[in-house]
Amino acid sequence: MALTVEMITFDCVDPDMLASWWAGVAGGEVNAVAPGEFVMVAAEGRPTLGFQRVPDPTPGKNKVHLDFHAEDREAEVARLVGLGATETGRNNFGPEFEWVVLADPEGNAFCVS
Repeated sequence: MALTVEMITFDCVDPDMLASWWAGVAGGEVNAVAPGEFVMVAAEGRPTLGFQRVPDPTPGKNKVHLDFHAEDREAEVARLVGLGATETGRNNFGPEFEWVVLADPEGNAFCVS
């Protein structure tokens, strides 16, 4: 028996704002299951993104993050920064595997390769 990834959930301070931001970035429909407490962003063919309110953000580096692929990485990074993401680093394992690390408005890391 195999498990299916159904949802990736972010701890956050403002689930309504962060869900709306991610819906604008990655597409999908916002579903405020419990407004101000738990909000989901769902799109056909991919796991749902969940956003749950916690009193204090988790300190330190994210242990889980989203990785995206873009045909034009630089254009996509510019679009994301324009939407409010912050570029926090660039990494590579040689010229064939490069990626940019960004943070969403609450500081959650994600990458674009």
